[in-house]
This record gives sequence, structure tokens and C-alpha cells, in this order.
Amino acid sequence: MAKYQDAEFLEYVIKALVDNPSAVKVDRKVDEMGVLLTLVVDAADMGKIIGRMGNTAKAVRSLLRVVGMKNNARVNLKIEEPEGGRGPRTAPSMERRTSVDEVVDDLKL
Repeated sequence: MAKYQDAEFLEYVIKALVDNPSAVKVDRKVDEMGVLLTLVVDAADMGKIIGRMGNTAKAVRSLLRVVGMKNNARVNLKIEEPEGGRGPRTAPSMERRTSVDEVVDDLKL
């Protein structure tokens, strides 16, 4: 495990959540903004890490802030998207619309 408490804590929590704990990797970098922890997990485990509406990721970030306060550091978490990830989602109805006129026509005003 990592020798820093914040990275060690993150690795412990994430390994308890995922199905493939051997694929969990935590990278720790320190700069003028504080500590940046970068998390890499198996693509199949991304849903478990993010959670419904991002609630699991928010909770982990909150816990990391507490760990950081205990050590007088600002800790941020970046979750790396795996290869072949979905990327940002857009609503299907918005993808097909090309002009404002079409949107107004749909409103039937």
C-alpha cells in the first residue's frame, strides 16, 4: 500500500467497493494546489465507484477532505476514465436537433 495516509485510505475504501481490487491504482501528486489523488479502476467497476447520480464519488471526496484536514492538506480526487469509456453523455433528443427553429416547432406554440 501507499505510504501516505490519504492515498492509503483511498486505496482501502475503493478496494472494498470494487469486484476487481487488483486493478485499483492510486497515484499521488503534490503541487501548490494541494494533493491530487488519481484513481484508476477496472472499466467494469466504474459504476460502483461513481454511484447513482455520482453520490458514491461525492462521498469518497468528502471523506478525503476530512483525511486532508487531519493532515493539514487539501486533497482532491480525479477518477480516470478507462480506455473505451463512454465519455460525456448527451440527451438523445438534443443530438438530433440542429436548429432553434426545430426546437420551437417541437414546442407547438
